[in-house]
Amino acid sequence: MSEIFQRNIAVVQQRWPAVAERLLAENSDALDAQLMQGQGSTLSIAGIQLTSRHDRVKEAQLQAASLPNHSPVVYLYGTGLGDLQRVLLADPGLHRLSVNVLNGAVFALVLQLLEQEDWLSDPRVELAYAGEHGEISLPFFALPAELVLADDFNAKIRDRLVSEIHLTYTNRDFDAQDPENQRQLDQGLELLARDSDVATLFGTQPDRDVYVIATGPSLQQHLPALLAAQATTQRPLLICVDTAYLPLRKQGIVADIVVSIDHRISTLHLPGDGSSQTKLVYFPRLDAALLRQWQGARFVAYSQSPLYDSVRQTIVRGELHAGGSVIHPAVDLAVKMGASRVVLFGADFAFPGNKTHTGWQDGALGPALGHARHWVADGRGQRVSTQLNFRSYLTELERYIARHPHVCFFNTSRDGARIAGAEYDQTWTPE
Repeated sequence: MSEIFQRNIAVVQQRWPAVAERLLAENSDALDAQLMQGQGSTLSIAGIQLTSRHDRVKEAQLQAASLPNHSPVVYLYGTGLGDLQRVLLADPGLHRLSVNVLNGAVFALVLQLLEQEDWLSDPRVELAYAGEHGEISLPFFALPAELVLADDFNAKIRDRLVSEIHLTYTNRDFDAQDPENQRQLDQGLELLARDSDVATLFGTQPDRDVYVIATGPSLQQHLPALLAAQATTQRPLLICVDTAYLPLRKQGIVADIVVSIDHRISTLHLPGDGSSQTKLVYFPRLDAALLRQWQGARFVAYSQSPLYDSVRQTIVRGELHAGGSVIHPAVDLAVKMGASRVVLFGADFAFPGNKTHTGWQDGALGPALGHARHWVADGRGQRVSTQLNFRSYLTELERYIARHPHVCFFNTSRDGARIAGAEYDQTWTPE
């Protein structure tokens, strides 16, 4: 144990004994760490530089200046080499700096190599592992290198940080001023005015068990049991997302309701033939030709997006929660209809078994498996490959579940992502 580490850890032990205990148990020797030289120097972990190797302080000053408004409280995710902490603490107007560790082994290594006593001793500093918290706090700085290097314990917070960082970019697809968005809205206005209000479905299934069915790979293993459940006397209500409709139908499973929100969905995914027993709940911009050939009842819903502001004033319709994926309004519909139990099928948010979806070829519904560059923890605590947008969708579903404690949510497969707030139903996922 180096003298530097002894001095650093002594401060942590005095102020945050639980954090110190975790740090002493970290295996920093297993890290692929190298010293990188430039006009200055930095540490590289697994080929990723923690900071600039030319001017760390200038980089930290640039980061600190990106905060648009002065705030007396700032949250920092990632510890780096201590540079941003020092720059932020130089501001006498800062009353509290909450520093959240994203990779414990990396921070333990930094404590062995570099003096960190100064900022650790500042009474305005709070120190914790990010994973100790269920949600992120604003305003925040997130150190880019450690968003990549985040360890398993802190991965949920990393996912929330990345989702928040990408929010402005993601929302560009729903820009109300975009001519193409307006064209898509206009082409369905006649049907929009004529079709039923989704709000007429709200409260119609009090205390009903509702199965919400997505298209993840784990759906495949449950298809026979879903077919059997459909025939029971006390059958659950079946709500599926648009891309699950056809795989279910091919197995003889008739969804009560299918939910669709994406203007790219076509009759390839929702063929009209044989659809008379299934209600279609949709957001505006869905293709009018698809809607006209649908034989079942149609219901219109809005999200809170400003994209619909121009029509919601004259054509009043109910709202469903939108978080980027069709799974969100499908789940919200179940809750607003009165579900006491929502059981999730195929809600994997990942590619377990090296498959992308049930019932569709690899890449047919989005990027192919080979493009997966990210990971989430599955129901067994193992890493499973995924896409960046899937992690954001998972984050938004977990936030939704947290806001509805009166509803019991269940997951049916440990193969996909673990969904915080959704227990594993032993009927479907025996140990």
